[in-house]
Amino acid sequence: MTIRRASLAALLLAVSAGQPLIASTATGTVGVTITISAKAKLQLTTSTITFPNADPDTTPAIAASGGAIGITVKAKTATGASVTLTVLTANDLVSGTDRIAIANVTWTASGTGFSSGSLNKTTAQAVGTWSGSGVRTGTQSYTLANSWSYATGLYSTTATYTLTAP
Repeated sequence: MTIRRASLAALLLAVSAGQPLIASTATGTVGVTITISAKAKLQLTTSTITFPNADPDTTPAIAASGGAIGITVKAKTATGASVTLTVLTANDLVSGTDRIAIANVTWTASGTGFSSGSLNKTTAQAVGTWSGSGVRTGTQSYTLANSWSYATGLYSTTATYTLTAP
């Protein structure tokens, strides 16, 4: 019985001294995957632009009332892939049977990758071009070339913006 007490005492002494009895370690692995698909998002600060009436002698170019349109482009795409924003109108500016050629509406743009241009009803016009994923912001300010030759009326058309991120 003395030997058992001595062994038990030695065991208690080893445990109280902070020495580990028996250690065990196990490891495992988990595979992690994610699929990132192409995604494009376009935000415009307004859905309507209006040109006020003005005397062509004193105002040969009419700026759209309300100021510039703020544009935010968000895109996820492959590294180096081209991201493009275009605009295309449905028609000329139309009032009944009267028309104002849509090319008389031009814009200036600000912001990296944004470009100036004029509206077109047959070919989409580039508003901006970038490379790869990211968020881009800029503005677009529209102007109408004013003329005495325009017939009176309320003219309108629709401009469609298309953001492409392949």
